[in-house]
Amino acid sequence: QVQLVESGGGLVQAGGSLRLSCTASGRTFNGYAMGWFRQGPGKERELVAEISWSGLSTYHADSLKGRFAISRGNAKNTVYLQMNSLKPDDTAVYYCAAAASYGSMRSGSAPYWGQGTQVTVSS
Repeated sequence: QVQLVESGGGLVQAGGSLRLSCTASGRTFNGYAMGWFRQGPGKERELVAEISWSGLSTYHADSLKGRFAISRGNAKNTVYLQMNSLKPDDTAVYYCAAAASYGSMRSGSAPYWGQGTQVTVSS
Protein backbone atom coordinates (compact mmCIF):
# COMPACT_ATOMS: atom_id res chain seq x y z
CA GLN A 1 0.00 0.00 0.00
CA VAL A 2 1.13 3.55 -0.75
CA GLN A 3 0.09 6.60 1.24
CA LEU A 4 0.40 10.11 -0.17
CA VAL A 5 0.20 13.40 1.72
CA GLU A 6 0.18 16.75 -0.10
CA SER A 7 1.02 20.18 1.25
CA GLY A 8 1.71 23.68 -0.02
CA GLY A 9 -1.61 24.78 -1.44
CA GLY A 10 -3.15 28.11 -0.65
CA LEU A 11 -4.31 31.46 -1.97
CA VAL A 12 -2.04 33.38 -4.29
CA GLN A 13 -2.46 36.38 -6.57
CA ALA A 14 -2.26 36.00 -10.32
CA GLY A 15 1.35 36.03 -11.45
CA GLY A 16 2.55 34.51 -8.21
CA SER A 17 4.14 31.16 -7.48
CA LEU A 18 3.48 28.18 -5.28
CA ARG A 19 5.32 24.92 -4.68
CA LEU A 20 3.33 21.85 -3.82
CA SER A 21 4.91 18.91 -2.03
CA CYS A 22 3.82 15.32 -1.74
CA THR A 23 5.41 12.76 0.52
CA ALA A 24 4.85 9.08 -0.11
CA SER A 25 5.20 6.17 2.25
CA GLY A 26 4.40 2.51 2.24
CA ARG A 27 6.16 -0.76 1.92
CA THR A 28 5.45 -1.09 -1.81
CA PHE A 29 6.49 2.42 -2.81
CA ASN A 30 9.92 1.66 -4.22
CA GLY A 31 10.03 2.07 -7.98
CA TYR A 32 6.82 4.05 -8.28
CA ALA A 33 6.26 6.94 -10.65
CA MET A 34 4.51 9.97 -9.17
CA GLY A 35 2.36 12.64 -10.65
CA TRP A 36 0.09 15.60 -10.09
CA PHE A 37 -3.49 15.89 -11.27
CA ARG A 38 -5.86 18.79 -10.84
CA GLN A 39 -9.57 19.34 -10.98
CA GLY A 40 -10.92 22.84 -11.27
CA PRO A 41 -14.50 23.89 -10.52
CA GLY A 42 -16.79 22.48 -13.17
CA LYS A 43 -13.89 20.85 -14.98
CA GLU A 44 -12.72 17.32 -15.50
CA ARG A 45 -9.68 16.03 -13.70
CA GLU A 46 -6.51 16.39 -15.76
CA LEU A 47 -2.95 15.17 -15.49
CA VAL A 48 -0.61 18.07 -14.84
CA ALA A 49 2.75 16.32 -14.69
CA GLU A 50 4.40 12.96 -14.09
CA ILE A 51 7.88 11.89 -13.07
CA SER A 52 9.60 8.53 -13.18
CA TRP A 53 11.07 6.79 -10.16
CA SER A 54 14.59 7.84 -11.14
CA GLY A 55 13.49 11.40 -11.79
CA LEU A 56 15.16 11.30 -15.20
CA SER A 57 11.91 11.20 -17.18
CA THR A 58 9.19 13.79 -16.86
CA TYR A 59 5.96 14.67 -18.59
CA HIS A 60 4.12 17.98 -18.43
CA ALA A 61 0.78 18.83 -19.94
CA ASP A 62 1.40 20.88 -23.07
CA SER A 63 -0.70 23.78 -21.83
CA LEU A 64 1.44 24.07 -18.68
CA LYS A 65 4.93 23.68 -20.07
CA GLY A 66 7.14 26.56 -19.14
CA ARG A 67 5.07 27.48 -16.08
CA PHE A 68 4.87 24.24 -14.09
CA ALA A 69 7.72 21.88 -13.28
CA ILE A 70 7.70 18.54 -11.49
CA SER A 71 10.72 17.30 -9.61
CA ARG A 72 11.64 14.60 -7.16
CA GLY A 73 13.63 14.77 -3.97
CA ASN A 74 16.87 12.87 -3.54
CA ALA A 75 15.16 10.41 -1.23
CA LYS A 76 12.65 9.64 -4.02
CA ASN A 77 9.69 9.65 -1.66
CA THR A 78 8.90 13.33 -2.14
CA VAL A 79 7.68 14.98 -5.31
CA TYR A 80 7.29 18.70 -5.93
CA LEU A 81 5.27 20.79 -8.32
CA GLN A 82 6.66 24.26 -8.86
CA MET A 83 3.97 26.51 -10.26
CA ASN A 84 4.95 29.91 -11.63
CA SER A 85 3.05 32.73 -13.33
CA LEU A 86 -0.16 31.40 -11.87
CA LYS A 87 -3.46 32.34 -13.48
CA PRO A 88 -7.00 32.29 -12.09
CA ASP A 89 -7.64 29.38 -14.45
CA ASP A 90 -5.13 27.34 -12.43
CA THR A 91 -7.51 27.37 -9.49
CA ALA A 92 -8.18 23.74 -8.64
CA VAL A 93 -7.72 20.98 -6.16
CA TYR A 94 -4.34 19.44 -6.87
CA TYR A 95 -3.89 15.75 -6.22
CA CYS A 96 -0.70 13.77 -5.86
CA ALA A 97 -0.80 10.30 -7.37
CA ALA A 98 1.44 7.28 -7.67
CA ALA A 99 1.59 4.33 -10.01
CA ALA A 100 3.91 1.41 -10.57
CA SER A 101 4.54 2.26 -14.22
CA TYR A 102 5.75 5.59 -15.57
CA GLY A 103 3.40 6.73 -18.28
CA SER A 104 0.37 4.91 -16.98
CA MET A 105 -1.11 8.03 -15.39
CA ARG A 106 -1.55 9.53 -18.83
CA SER A 107 -4.66 7.39 -19.06
CA GLY A 108 -6.15 9.77 -16.51
CA SER A 109 -6.12 7.48 -13.53
CA ALA A 110 -3.79 6.10 -10.88
CA PRO A 111 -4.07 3.47 -8.19
CA TYR A 112 -2.97 5.72 -5.34
CA TRP A 113 -4.10 9.23 -4.49
CA GLY A 114 -3.50 11.88 -1.90
CA GLN A 115 -6.32 13.80 -0.29
CA GLY A 116 -5.77 16.88 -2.44
CA THR A 117 -4.69 20.42 -1.70
CA GLN A 118 -6.59 23.52 -2.77
CA VAL A 119 -4.88 26.13 -4.91
CA THR A 120 -6.78 29.36 -5.44
CA VAL A 121 -5.45 32.07 -7.72
CA SER A 122 -7.07 35.46 -7.37
CA SER A 123 -7.19 38.00 -10.18
